Amino acid sequence: MSHEHVSNTKRIWNVFFLLSAVTIVEVILGIIKPEALHLNNFLGMNLLNWIFIILTIFKAYYIVWAFMHMEGETPALRRAVVWTVIFLIIYLVFILLTEGHYIYGVFKNSTIKWNF
Repeated sequence: MSHEHVSNTKRIWNVFFLLSAVTIVEVILGIIKPEALHLNNFLGMNLLNWIFIILTIFKAYYIVWAFMHMEGETPALRRAVVWTVIFLIIYLVFILLTEGHYIYGVFKNSTIKWNF
């Protein structure tokens, strides 16, 4: 009963190139800031920020999938991990948008000025 060692070099390079491509797209969008994305709002935030959030979530999910070997786990465990993380991310984005809008309103309509 000898186990053969399978080289995952090709898979590691594929993961590297995919994550690098997504990061390069994020950096290019951050440098260029297209007006069509930067000046249009959707659900209280501009489209460019939504794209950054979605691409970052994709990268985090793919890192967990590839490097924590989630593709080899049972579907129930994968769902438990992924659904929990998705719920937490949605919850944190909701809190961020709600509180950010409130703080912006307080500073915009009061005598308190931005001092930071």
